Amino acid sequence: MGVKALVADAQGAAGVRVGEVPEPVPERDEVLVEVLHASVNFGEMRYAAYRPPGTVMGHDAAGVVLRAAADGTGPPAGSRVVAFGPGAWAQQAVFGTGSVAEVPEQVDLAEAAALPMTGITALRTLRAAGPILGRRVLITGASGGVGRIAVQLARLGGAHVIASVGSPARGAGLAELGADEVVVGLDTIGRPVDVVLENVGGPHLVAAWGLLGPGGNLQSIGWASGEPAVFPPNSTFGLGPARTLSSFGDVTDTGPDLATLVGLLARGELSAEVGWRGAWDLVAEAADALFARRIPGKAVLDIPPLRDA
Repeated sequence: MGVKALVADAQGAAGVRVGEVPEPVPERDEVLVEVLHASVNFGEMRYAAYRPPGTVMGHDAAGVVLRAAADGTGPPAGSRVVAFGPGAWAQQAVFGTGSVAEVPEQVDLAEAAALPMTGITALRTLRAAGPILGRRVLITGASGGVGRIAVQLARLGGAHVIASVGSPARGAGLAELGADEVVVGLDTIGRPVDVVLENVGGPHLVAAWGLLGPGGNLQSIGWASGEPAVFPPNSTFGLGPARTLSSFGDVTDTGPDLATLVGLLARGELSAEVGWRGAWDLVAEAADALFARRIPGKAVLDIPPLRDA
């Protein structure tokens, strides 16, 4: 028996199409999930047309466990869960039990689906930067999915949060989420910062590095600009405690951090920031809006249950 899924297809709109794939078969440490909602990440759509044809797309999902893991780990059948793993954009998908978290009844599954990639990225990069209480934290590309979650988490951590955006319109709502300053670009930032969460790349990354004070840390998260970063001679030298530039790519064992994020959502301390929601056959529309920077936060797809297909 097959299930429907969004698969890579260079000839499809935005490089994907709805197709039929075999029903996934879980390993002993995996749960089988009926996926009801999935969220779209910028990088997934940017490179969709380059994936092997027929690859099931996506990583972020929320739904209901159809079959518990055979090894006895993870949530039981019938549990509402949020999950992170490849092949998420399908009516049924399998996820390792270390990459799922149960979702309380008061949390909308569509909002939970918006959390995995962006929430894990924001949470782990802030954690890697060290204690942020009372520190100046700059978040570039702050109007995007990672940025809007990072602003909220940095506020919860007691930081002075500076949110940098590409235009005044893109800054809407960031002060309400916890940004102490909302700036367009970086030119108006007059004092050094202690931490940078950098989502833009290219010349923006170079400029953000120049704003770091002694001992500061820049977490290089994304490269939305697609442009190279060229550091002028001696620009990496500085007196005093060393500044550091760190990469990010750790998405292993995400379950505990997903549980943390869902818990914050359930208590009203975090907003999932869903800026677009629609049926999964409108994924090309969501991709166009993401590329044009028309979506504040995340795009969420509603996936039809297998019984309704």
